[in-house]
Amino acid sequence: MGQSRYISRRAFGRSAAALTAGLTVPIVTERSLAQLSYVGEPPADAVLLNANENPLGPCAEALDAMNVVLKRGGRYAFGETMRLSRTLAEMEGLSGEYAQSFAGSSDPLHRVVLAFTGPGRSFVTADPGYEAGERAAAFTKAPVHRVPLTKDYQHDVRAMLAAAGSEAGVFYVCNPNNPTGTLTARENIEYLVANKPAGSVVLIDEAYIHFSDAKPCTDFVRQGKDVVVLRTFSKIYGMAGLRAGAAMARPDLLEKIRPYGTGYMPVTGMVGARVSLETKGLVAQRKQYVKEIREDVLAWMAKRGYVCAPSVSNKFMVDVRKPGREVQSALAQEHVYIGRVWPAWPTHVRVTVGTKEEMERFKAAFLRVLS
Repeated sequence: MGQSRYISRRAFGRSAAALTAGLTVPIVTERSLAQLSYVGEPPADAVLLNANENPLGPCAEALDAMNVVLKRGGRYAFGETMRLSRTLAEMEGLSGEYAQSFAGSSDPLHRVVLAFTGPGRSFVTADPGYEAGERAAAFTKAPVHRVPLTKDYQHDVRAMLAAAGSEAGVFYVCNPNNPTGTLTARENIEYLVANKPAGSVVLIDEAYIHFSDAKPCTDFVRQGKDVVVLRTFSKIYGMAGLRAGAAMARPDLLEKIRPYGTGYMPVTGMVGARVSLETKGLVAQRKQYVKEIREDVLAWMAKRGYVCAPSVSNKFMVDVRKPGREVQSALAQEHVYIGRVWPAWPTHVRVTVGTKEEMERFKAAFLRVLS
């Protein structure tokens, strides 16, 4: 499929009044990549396990706040964007200028790649890994190095460093990884940050961090390292369609990515995200909900002899022992839509963890397709 185009006319600077000229750049989101999983609109009874969405949707508190702010939808409400940035920064122990709000995390992901890669400045990623960054690297004509995961499903940071040599631009680490849902140990990320070439940045995508027990990497930001940490409200917070996310980094790094897009944010997403952050117990409750369902389906797979990567996230990869695209298509005929197939693992499919009822329908369809 073709890349979607994101056309920026003005860039949002340090305040709402600071506007600069922008660029036309490609933005490839989880939504656009998810379209590789099926063709056309799914039927009304479809089970959608293809895009790592949260079927629970926004929490009640966020819904109430967004309903109230809709009455102000005729205003840009720049202050809500800045309020979200300040709230997230405070919760992460950062100064306010170390966080910037965006409409999701795909936007800053692309900005970082556009700002720090190009001919002679490579983009280094895991294989299999989330593909959006390397598609942005194709726009900048940067070399792309896809480095296989280790046997225990971690980013092979030493191999990533060796592949990049001295001309690295961006090292991309999605942790937990998409699509495998697996973790890279903290000491390996520390090694990458400590040994990367001068002038390069480590882009740590924590879209799925809340599902795991891993320590977030915002302490690298506090320490002033060449690190950008991404967060999104599309996953555990259930706001994929409402678009809210953030990047956290040193102010000079954030300044370098500002010219690559616009700063106008959806006020509903900004308010919903802030209230979600402030809702006590929300992350713990949803983390446990997803964990119970995930562990149930992984145990069900193991009992039937299917090997899955040891996911700690809201999706998993299972080896179906035949071309994954065939299974994907067959499940679609059952109105169960799963994720796309990665070329590095052609017999694996990615499955999002849905509700208990959705996963029961998945199990039944899986048995019919693979019997």
